[in-house]
Amino acid sequence: MYDVLVAGGGPVGCQAAYRLASFGFKVAIIEQKDTLDTPVCCTGIVSEECVRTFQIDDKVVFGHAISATIYSPAEKRLHLWRPSPQAAILNRPAFNVFMVSRAKSNGVEFITGNYVTDVVIEKDFARIKFDSQGNVKSLDARALIIATGFLPHLTERLGLGKPGGFVAGAQAEVNTNGVNEVEVYTGKKYAPGFFAWLVPTSPRRALAGLLTKYDARGYLNNFISDMINKGKIVSSPFTINSGGVPLKPLSRTFTDRILVVGTAAGQVKPITGGGIYYGLLCADIAADVLSDALRRDDLSRRTLAVYQQGWEKILSKEINIGLWARRIYEHFNDHQIDRIFDIMQSTGLIEALLNQDDLSFDWHSHAVGHLLQDRTLFKLIKGLKIPPPTDGRQDSSIPREENRLD
Repeated sequence: MYDVLVAGGGPVGCQAAYRLASFGFKVAIIEQKDTLDTPVCCTGIVSEECVRTFQIDDKVVFGHAISATIYSPAEKRLHLWRPSPQAAILNRPAFNVFMVSRAKSNGVEFITGNYVTDVVIEKDFARIKFDSQGNVKSLDARALIIATGFLPHLTERLGLGKPGGFVAGAQAEVNTNGVNEVEVYTGKKYAPGFFAWLVPTSPRRALAGLLTKYDARGYLNNFISDMINKGKIVSSPFTINSGGVPLKPLSRTFTDRILVVGTAAGQVKPITGGGIYYGLLCADIAADVLSDALRRDDLSRRTLAVYQQGWEKILSKEINIGLWARRIYEHFNDHQIDRIFDIMQSTGLIEALLNQDDLSFDWHSHAVGHLLQDRTLFKLIKGLKIPPPTDGRQDSSIPREENRLD
């Protein structure tokens, strides 16, 4: 009998297991892949804050970004630059291996090559069932953490539902010709409702990817073809990795003996689809709550509800405002997106935003609020008639209609 079994050996599952093992508990991770040093559908851009908080080894960092260029549908440009690094570009396979090694150093056991098929809650334990080379096996523990990424059938079977706002992601590593900073492409041609990107990883190599609710692989093939025609990508064979990303959390991320963490819980930034930092933060909260519950031998849902209270305290406002901003963006047509670029360039709004001390790669609510202080941009958004967040966690910097002068 383990103290805790973790379903999923990605960075979030590894962080939760590492933390619990450091408290002296017997922990194992069940992972579908045989090895975690393979490419994944994740760009791996995290904030410098994330690197510092979780002591990520610089050996798994491709580079540090101080600038990015965003392109409108009509190829208008916004150049973002700050004097100090704002984000780190991780070598995702190497980062996975780093997190696995750190967990193992604390005594975490890894059981690889096993696909989790079901979880069962009993009176005195919880059970994970998994497929091991065609054979159904199971392991028991006092508690479970689900950190499988987007695998909604598990949470649905537990009565927790599934995360919402699903989008599909596709990404490939490509050869490039002079792409030396992050490039973001907007508009329906490349990624309807979201955006596409080129992220340099090394000289003449980059990650090309996108998120969309539609045919992600098809749109990525078209995007890469267009970038080849523009001379930014060198024509060569490439392999596409794809996966699902939920943008809206589960309404409940706990039940008896079980916590759900990371992408499996929908703990993702809705504006960008990034989930590494939020997931790692929630992994620590989950480990702390489970540690206390295990010591008290009280793993009831009532006790584990503290986990949801903890992560909502730090993330709910950001996620709710991000979802609101995402709904607005999805309603814009290409002409309106071009118009926003014109507004930001002509009014000096982008320079003012970049000079804000509270501008953050991870915490977007202040940036959204600052942008809406511009009268013209506010009127454009107001015309979409999308009500602002109303759950009591709205950032005070988000203006409501009655507080504006037309």
